[in-house]
Amino acid sequence: MLLIVLIVTTLALLIAFTINTYSQVQHYRDSLIERSVAYARVTAFNALSSVVFDDNETETQRLRSLRSTSFVEHVHIYKLDEVTGDLNFFASYNRRGLAPIPAKYASINSLGEPRIVADYLEVAEPIQLDNSVVGYVYLRSSMSELEAFVQRSIMLAVIVTLGTLILAALLTIRMRKTITSPLDRMVEVIQQVAREKDYSLRLPTSHLQEVDSVSHAFNIMLNRIQQHITRQEKAEQEASSLASELEQQVSQRTQALKEANSELLKTLEQLHLYQSQLVESEKMASLGDMVAGIAHEVNTPIGLSVTASTLLQDKLHLMQEKFSAKRISTQEFERFLNDCDENLAIIYRNVNRAADLITAFKQVAVDQSSEVDRQILVVDFMQDVLLSIKPRLKDSTNFPIHIHCDPTLRIETKPGPLNQILSHLITNSMVHGFDHRQQGEVNITIAIDTDKRLEIVYEDNGAGVPIDIRRRIFDPFVTSKRGSGGSGLGMHLVYNLVTQVLKGNIHFFSEQEQGVEFVVRFPVTILPPAKSDEPPSAEAQG
Repeated sequence: MLLIVLIVTTLALLIAFTINTYSQVQHYRDSLIERSVAYARVTAFNALSSVVFDDNETETQRLRSLRSTSFVEHVHIYKLDEVTGDLNFFASYNRRGLAPIPAKYASINSLGEPRIVADYLEVAEPIQLDNSVVGYVYLRSSMSELEAFVQRSIMLAVIVTLGTLILAALLTIRMRKTITSPLDRMVEVIQQVAREKDYSLRLPTSHLQEVDSVSHAFNIMLNRIQQHITRQEKAEQEASSLASELEQQVSQRTQALKEANSELLKTLEQLHLYQSQLVESEKMASLGDMVAGIAHEVNTPIGLSVTASTLLQDKLHLMQEKFSAKRISTQEFERFLNDCDENLAIIYRNVNRAADLITAFKQVAVDQSSEVDRQILVVDFMQDVLLSIKPRLKDSTNFPIHIHCDPTLRIETKPGPLNQILSHLITNSMVHGFDHRQQGEVNITIAIDTDKRLEIVYEDNGAGVPIDIRRRIFDPFVTSKRGSGGSGLGMHLVYNLVTQVLKGNIHFFSEQEQGVEFVVRFPVTILPPAKSDEPPSAEAQG
């Protein structure tokens, strides 16, 4: 504060004294010029008669009166020759102690205006008679008075500045004590509050309005802090009491939770047991459907074979009777041979078809019970799958199943889980997707993706999956046919077979009335096409 006051005061005084001194010096300088010009004019006026009458002695005596002036140093009077027009030295004055100066013939005409050179001022004034110049007066005055005036002004400014700074410093120190005393008391109280954390202390009042306002605000803050601490202590006590109660409640509820967890574990174990039983039931149901399918498929060719063999046996018995009676005609024997050939052909075809069916069903049965990798031609494998579930399919005219696959694609994988996955997907479409519908379509696209995995894209245009089942479709016991024979384990088994057995993944997409789409991907070993494989149609229909 003291430094700021001194700096501001010094700058203010310097500016003020600089302006004042400069103004006074200019004024004194102008006054000195005016006096020099006035003396030059008076001298020219007085010297007119002396120059006209050529009385230089009188003029010399008159110039001696300039001794009373302290600033006039030299005066020259020049007379103008009327014939030649040259200037002639007429009279002069030199202040005592100063040597004469050279005549100013050459520069007299240029001194019509006063000129300051170094430490003196010189001016020339013409001596006129009836508007004609008869001579000149040259006057040189000293600038020592101006220098002395400047020195006095600077000395006075320095003295006044020093005195003012001393006075300002004393007043500032006095004012600082007046301001800092209450501030010191305030700091002491604040330090005591910070050190002892005693918020009951208060700052004293002050005669300074600003300091008193700060004290009042700080006292209000201390009061609020004290109230806050009181409330906090009370809240801590209540919190401590509440914590004790909560610990007791937590202990009681923990014990209850342990008992509930124990019961839940028992229930979960029982649920797993029920789930295993239901899974086995689903497998048995699937096995029953397969047996029914085998019986249905094999029944027709076997029945035709039995019918043909029975008819052949009757014809043979009749032919034996006629042979014994020796009543066989050539035409009857020929017809008998034709009938035998026809019936044997029927028996051969149907028995051969039954053998093929049994072979295919046997392979499917082996695949479903075995998880050993086997080489398969994908198109033939799909035909076997469709054949094995044919009893559960709808009319192929209104509900076709299209297989899109490279006819030469051969892979090595576990056919059993793959057979079950496809069987469940197709069965779901027939039972759920096309329920109460007159027609529908299934598309199964099989290819190798960029990661060398088998990708199966299964799509139907059925009713889709209800929104409340979509997120839980792979959970066990989730079905839209609850109470109608649906266990809700089909898609759960599909998910487990894809992720656990085949080490792949399955994704599901569906919109209401927009059908479903399943994307199954799992690693396989891709085999080169066999030379004996004939390229069948790229699209097979079941």
